[in-house]
Amino acid sequence: MRAMEDWNDEQCDDTLTMTTVSQHFFGDDSETPSFSISIIENMKEDYGLFVWPCSVVLAEYIWQHKHRFSGATVVELGAGTSLPGLVAAKLGARVTLTDDSTRLEVLGLTWGVWDSSIFSLQPTIILGADVLYDSKAFDNLFATVTFLLRNSPGSTFITSYHNRSGHHLIEFLMGKWGLKCLKLLDGFSFLPPDKASLLSGNIQLAEIGLISKDNA
Repeated sequence: MRAMEDWNDEQCDDTLTMTTVSQHFFGDDSETPSFSISIIENMKEDYGLFVWPCSVVLAEYIWQHKHRFSGATVVELGAGTSLPGLVAAKLGARVTLTDDSTRLEVLGLTWGVWDSSIFSLQPTIILGADVLYDSKAFDNLFATVTFLLRNSPGSTFITSYHNRSGHHLIEFLMGKWGLKCLKLLDGFSFLPPDKASLLSGNIQLAEIGLISKDNA
């Protein structure tokens, strides 16, 4: 019995060690931020319970374009810890957080699966941080993004991603699904120095929209 109690104590201590709370500050003045968001992270669980650098980049971009998000209707794909979506909500957007339907209770949305949940979504802005990580899922992702863009004319998909293998595959898939890149930025080009110093990698941010019939 004592051995079992010791094992339970060790397991509990190990779980606590792997759980942290990260603070994310947003404001024009780093000394007096407008607001902060606390995220509980757990590296012992799967990838969705950690704030990855792409989420920090996308969240900062949202903050710097706050005028676009006040009153906007936003859907975040593959939300995980949801930092970008939470920032958008803080700025006055109506936000729906989505992730794989086997994991999420807010709204389950599995890319490429056409269940009832997707048909009610009409976002003006779609967000996705580090959703371009598994090339096997790219087609399903772009199929979902294309449906949402067509379901809400004039909407935009904003995504931040690690440029692991060049932009060529993404460009090919955009062409395949009738999409075009509206803007492409180095993810570090707009980050404040205090945030940039904590991140690494070749992170890019893209705004993607539908190719209009006039340009097809």
